[in-house]
Parts: sequence; structure tokens; C-alpha cells
Amino acid sequence: MTAVIMDGRALAAEIKARLKEEAEMMKGAGVVPKLATILVGDDAPSKVYLAGKHRAAEEVGIALETYHLPGTCPEEDLTLLIRRLNDDYTVNAILLQLPLPSHLDPRKMVELISPEKDADGLTAANMGKLFYNQGVLVPCTPKGIMRLLHHYKVKLEGTRCVIINRSALVGRPLVHLLLAEDATVIVLHSRSVDSLSLMRQADVLITAVGRRPSFTLTREMVKEGAVVVDVAMNRLHGKLVGDADYDEVAKKASMITPVPGGVGPMTVAMLMENTLIATALQRGLKDSGVLK
Repeated sequence: MTAVIMDGRALAAEIKARLKEEAEMMKGAGVVPKLATILVGDDAPSKVYLAGKHRAAEEVGIALETYHLPGTCPEEDLTLLIRRLNDDYTVNAILLQLPLPSHLDPRKMVELISPEKDADGLTAANMGKLFYNQGVLVPCTPKGIMRLLHHYKVKLEGTRCVIINRSALVGRPLVHLLLAEDATVIVLHSRSVDSLSLMRQADVLITAVGRRPSFTLTREMVKEGAVVVDVAMNRLHGKLVGDADYDEVAKKASMITPVPGGVGPMTVAMLMENTLIATALQRGLKDSGVLK
């Protein structure tokens, strides 16, 4: 068996092309969508990720305001900036790049963002809507995963989906998105018992551990014909890889996402979509395609 490669880069390009048309229509109506991004400190991976998000915004036609605060930034300064952006009518979406320096509480800082401008969909208000299947600004990585699964027509109703992650960024919101499609969802984590047996039962296996080589998803852990979604990004021998031993797992899976080029580009595309959704809702653009 040779797995179908779930090409997130190609799908993200299609989505961004459609979003560019939407952005142009908004501008034609006198509305310029704007995203404000905040980076605190000089975390190297964060700089790389944020640069990719900025490039995508420029591609789509979203205006940018960028803020780079020192790693020693007091909580009061970051609080004032977020509140100012909340009050700025011209700013439609706010992204606080995580992780933050250790002296700043990420949960507290994220909660300062107005839910209507929450580009990452991580505030309690937006996460809570997922619980009732009413999500509008949905966390970008889970949203991107679901879009990939839909694009490749992966059956979810009644299927056993195993998520190896319980974070607020990936695992927890993904549980609700999968339940909304009538999947049977199992979440594995560092305290789980009999994890290997449960992985082998998964029709859809989503892994987001990010601790290679201490954790590597091998072909022995994967059910024959399973769909494998690899969310993790690790540096191994100078190369960017996911959790999966890709070449071996691809021989057993029916579909698999590559790293890079799988979930990562979809996450960025969903951030752009969330920005346009926030803009459309704030400006009353009820006919916008992003709201359909």
C-alpha cells in the first residue's frame, strides 16, 4: 500500500486564492481587513512562524500591524497594547504569538483579546462555543486539520479517531470538532494506559507530540489503512520532521500528511480565514463568502 499524501500546501494555496478574492470584495465595499500581530521576545521558531503568517497576509491582501516587544516586557505593557488594539476600530483581528516569556501568563494574556478579534480562536468565549457546536472563530490548527480531512473525503461519522495530544491549541478543540461530525474520539496523553493498543485501533490517527526522538510514531503503532495526520514539528539531525517515521508509516497508512507541507500551511490559511471572518462580522458584511 502506498499512502495518499494529504497536500496541505496545495490546499492552502487554493484557500488563500479564494480569500484574496474575498479581501478584494471587502475593499470594494470600503473595508480593509487588518490583522495586528504581537511577538514578545526573540524565540527563533516564533519569528519564523510569524514571518510565514505575515507573508500569507500580504498574499491575501490583509493589512498588517506588527508589534515586537522585548522579552523583558512587563505584563502591564503587553496588557495596554492588547487593550489599545481591542479599542482600535481599524484593527479587525489580533494574534498574540505563543509561547510567551516565562514571566507572562499566556492564558491571562490571551483572555485580554476581544473574542470578536481573536484570530487564533483561543479565548474562553470562542473555545466555549465549540462545546455547543457553534464555533465561529475556531482555533486554526484544528480547523485546518478538519478542512484537510474534508478535502480528502475522509469518513468521520462512526469512525474511531485517536488524538495524541490534549493541549488547548490542538487536542481539546479537535475533540469537539470531531464529535460534531459523529466520530468516536479517544484522546491519549502522557498518563494514558494501553496507548499502543488504542493507537492500533484508530481509523484516523492524529499525532501532535513533538518530542522526537523520545516519541516516534512507527508503523507498528498504526492500523492498516489508517489515515495519519501528523501535526508535530521536530528538528531531527538538522531536518524538519513530524512525529511519524514517515517513510515506514506511509507504507501502511491509506493517507498521510507530510511534514513540512501538511498541517502547517493549513494553520496559516485558517488564520487568514479567521481574520476575514472577524472583519465581515464586525463590518456587517453578511453576504461575504467567508461567512457561508
